[in-house]
Amino acid sequence: MTKVEAVVIRERIETVIDAVEELSGHVGVTVVEAVGHGRERGITHEYRGRVFESRFLPKALLTFVVEDDKADDVVHAIADAARSGNESGDGLVWTSPVDNVMHNRTGKPLEEVETG
Repeated sequence: MTKVEAVVIRERIETVIDAVEELSGHVGVTVVEAVGHGRERGITHEYRGRVFESRFLPKALLTFVVEDDKADDVVHAIADAARSGNESGDGLVWTSPVDNVMHNRTGKPLEEVETG
């Protein structure tokens, strides 16, 4: 199994999840609200004549656990769906190997539960 994690802008969460489901049929995802910055180092905005700097921007961390042979396709689907057209700030996507994935309800390995 492979864990695919992605940091995306909040506005793209549903688009990314829909793209992964359409591509792979995978429906399990964990979404965690996060803040952070990359190369853009936050934003500067003005409110009532004062300039404010927001170093950390609102993001979301999405986690999928998928079969190894689907991981590359899921990564590409996420990258395509997360792209906003902005110059920067769309986030990242990466993979990690995962061992011993157990289904809590049944106590069986996830591969066994998903294949029936």
